[in-house]
Amino acid sequence: MTHFLAKASLAALLAIGSISALAPAAAASGRDRAPVIDVQYRPIVRGCSPVQAVQKARWTGLRNARITDLTPRRVVVSGRSYHGWDRMTFANVRGCPVIRR
Repeated sequence: MTHFLAKASLAALLAIGSISALAPAAAASGRDRAPVIDVQYRPIVRGCSPVQAVQKARWTGLRNARITDLTPRRVVVSGRSYHGWDRMTFANVRGCPVIRR
């Protein structure tokens, strides 16, 4: 019976000690922290957006530019250049780097 009481008192002591250890962690999420920004209103850009690819193609001189092909690896934009029909290929990563012109 004494072993049972010793184990029970030790368990109670550990439980009380763990409650006081968790209190500072719970208090850390109080008003002193910065507010959380809602992510739903910001667009998540993981790759090259088609709009950005068309804008870059127009900026480099491709007229009447439009998306021809869109894959997980590349974005192909076709249009007219000074010499005739042309197309540009962009990597489907952030910033839309030009792969081929």
